[in-house]
Amino acid sequence: MKKNKQIQEWAAIWREGRTIFIIDQTKLPFNLEIVELRSYIETANAIRDMLLRGAGTIGVAAGYAMAQAFAEYSTIKELEKAKLYIESSRPTAQNLFYATNRVYEEARNAENSDKKAFETADQILHEDEKHSRIMGELGAELVKDGFRILTHCNAGKLAIQGWGSALAPVYVAHKQGKNIFVYADETRPRLQGAQLTAWELHQAGIPHAIIADNAAGYYMLQKKIDIVFVGADRIARSGDVGNKIGTYEKAVLAKENGVPFYVVAPCSTIDFSCTCGADIPIEVRSPDEIKKTGNMLIANPESDAFNPAFDVTPARYITGIITEKGIHKPEDIHTLQ
Repeated sequence: MKKNKQIQEWAAIWREGRTIFIIDQTKLPFNLEIVELRSYIETANAIRDMLLRGAGTIGVAAGYAMAQAFAEYSTIKELEKAKLYIESSRPTAQNLFYATNRVYEEARNAENSDKKAFETADQILHEDEKHSRIMGELGAELVKDGFRILTHCNAGKLAIQGWGSALAPVYVAHKQGKNIFVYADETRPRLQGAQLTAWELHQAGIPHAIIADNAAGYYMLQKKIDIVFVGADRIARSGDVGNKIGTYEKAVLAKENGVPFYVVAPCSTIDFSCTCGADIPIEVRSPDEIKKTGNMLIANPESDAFNPAFDVTPARYITGIITEKGIHKPEDIHTLQ
């Protein structure tokens, strides 16, 4: 069921009983629609179809989907099948696996397993909110008055509960009264920056402009970007970071131009079983996302298209990684285990 809802203070995801409510991010910025997800399959499919996205929101939704599975099934075999289905929805986002594993492990031996599952999923959401605030405050210390900030993709309130990850320092700096300006990469092919980040910044009254993905180098060379904040979908022990396709390019450009490049993500995004970036699974999505905008064909119909959804930024290009535990050198990430 879908319904329109105009809200001033909004959240990307919440629950009422066993039903999960989300903002349909595929309809933004033109329509604000709320979707009700009444089963684990509906919730997992919403993750797969990107009605919701962003590492933290994916994790929260996956936790709730696992809880819904506990409400629907009683045998371990059924629950494990549901868990695998949920985990197949988006293979790169570590928060998804963190959430399904945590809910499953904490609930499977509980006396009232479905109640415990929903409580655990709620706790994951509330922890994201808390960690988001901490990361925002830490990151804002790096932002000086007058700074011009570049961000890639969407890592704001839609992506992680609270103030987001990469946008959290932006929100805090703005609330502190600092004069800041944000360049929002459009983030092809799904335009999360143009459609989602720009919508969030507009809602918050933060000065900004959308730029083409291939314009960031121009503004860096012109000395018009002072710092870069990006999120992450998975961080390896080495400090290598998997994030939205195009992040690697921005990191290389930042290094070349002497612009500080920071990754902002909670510790739940770190995959301590992943040794380095080469071990991060990269989701490959439909060529239609490259060749079409919505249902409109924008490319030669006879050509093939390749569409990796993520890339890996080696630790050597990253100035620091901001988690709820502090600002770290990428090579020190393994010490947080």
